[in-house]
Amino acid sequence: MEEINKTAKIQFFFHPFSADPKIQVGIFVVFLVMYLTSLSGNTTVAVLVQINHSLHIPMYFFLANLAVLEIFYTSAIAPLALANLLSMGKTPVSILGCGTQMFFFVFLGGADCVLLAVMAYDRFVAICHPLRYTRIMSWPLCVELMVGSLVLGFLLSLPLTILIFHLPFCNNNEIYHFYCDMPAVMRLACADTHVHKTALYIISFIVLSIPLSLIFISYVFIMAAILRIRSAEGRHRAFSTCSSHILVVLLQYGCTSFIYLSPSSSYSPEMGQVVSVVYTFITPILNPLIYSIRNKELKDALRRALKKF
Repeated sequence: MEEINKTAKIQFFFHPFSADPKIQVGIFVVFLVMYLTSLSGNTTVAVLVQINHSLHIPMYFFLANLAVLEIFYTSAIAPLALANLLSMGKTPVSILGCGTQMFFFVFLGGADCVLLAVMAYDRFVAICHPLRYTRIMSWPLCVELMVGSLVLGFLLSLPLTILIFHLPFCNNNEIYHFYCDMPAVMRLACADTHVHKTALYIISFIVLSIPLSLIFISYVFIMAAILRIRSAEGRHRAFSTCSSHILVVLLQYGCTSFIYLSPSSSYSPEMGQVVSVVYTFITPILNPLIYSIRNKELKDALRRALKKF
């Protein structure tokens, strides 16, 4: 009981990127710009889909939900990271606050990964079974798939967070990261974390490999269907609806696999920070840009919205 009380009173601090305040301020400005750009871009996508009836189809329903997930996902990280950049790592976070941030980060990130697999299935049905698309991708099914993504993210996040924060934490309370990432927090535990690292690896492998396998299988069938299209224009249009999704998948899964599927012995805190910037700040910016640049309907909806002002 005394050990639990001691752990509950622990406050964590985040290791600054640099000991130079000027560099910290520079990084703060870059992070703030990226955060605001991510918020504005993803909000624009979500609002455009909502206000344009022509975009009320499953593909854009999932895209709008992905944008909303990205808003909450980035917002779970950015405010605390920005505060710590300005304070040179002196802004404390309680163990409860750290656990809450970790839970939402894993929950939203897991839901994000599952939703990308759902979006691949939507493209598979649209291209491989176009005549049955509206019957297969009914609105009740779309809502169920979206809710299922959130439920799976929740069920993966909760046990992992509880498992990690049942560890005892002693004197070392400086997290070598800019948020409460699981590998970084586990390094502070004053107990054997072998079981926890194994559990993290297994769950990460499941979260990343199963949706990625489903995406790969979907695109094998999609590419086969595209190659059977006789007209060059038809092939180009079919491929353009998928290319943006492929780019987003490569960014999301590539970075997260590097962090969570690399052997713990090769984990580098410095490299972990750099790669994490990509999928917590850069990817949420690129998602709306990639989809809007590659998508004619979304660009047209944006032009129509801008003309009204």
